[in-house]
Amino acid sequence: MSEKMFEIFILGKKYIVPSTLTIMDSMEYAGYKLKKGCGCRSGFCGACATIYRVPGDKELKVTLACQAKVEDGMYFVQLPFFPGEKPKYDIETTKANIEAMAKNYPEIYKCIGCNSCTKGCPQDLNVMQYIAYAQRGEFEKCSHESFDCVACGICASRCPAGITHYNTSLLVRRLTGKYLEKEAKHLTQKVNEINNGEHDKPLEEVRNKTIDELKDLYNNRIITK
Repeated sequence: MSEKMFEIFILGKKYIVPSTLTIMDSMEYAGYKLKKGCGCRSGFCGACATIYRVPGDKELKVTLACQAKVEDGMYFVQLPFFPGEKPKYDIETTKANIEAMAKNYPEIYKCIGCNSCTKGCPQDLNVMQYIAYAQRGEFEKCSHESFDCVACGICASRCPAGITHYNTSLLVRRLTGKYLEKEAKHLTQKVNEINNGEHDKPLEEVRNKTIDELKDLYNNRIITK
């Protein structure tokens, strides 16, 4: 039996593609050479945010192109970058308190509780909840709730209050790591080793290997379970 085919529209142009493909795979099947708007292909990098609509549904939906499969009659366009608000701040002088949030991301206090950010998140994060934690200065809770964010920008693209959720949580995680979490002594030790040049020699050995040697090194690496 021949494979079932779907009719899709990429940037308004019609293509016929196998029904089993993801949105990203369908673009390559249609002949697009993806240099931007793609990355890990596994839902971790957030580079392939996509806006789409299907027949019979008036709602404009968002997803990651590497994770969602095509639907018959689907129209879509990629949103590889969302120009969200990202103020400059000095992490050495910015303190882990509510004042830091009010100064750098005052728009979070305009949240109307519509939950569009959470509904749009391809990682199924409770985005509105971690913004609420940021509003109250509960940085550790916000850091934990937002830890798996891939900064795809979908949450911000749907927000009527103009909140840039992913950048807000990034500041919170940075402040939490610097001021609230206990020092990771093994990490500090490793940084000192790097600064002292203790890893220069093995790094240089890797740089001097051939492609075949690198492939062999990768294929026979020790994988920790």
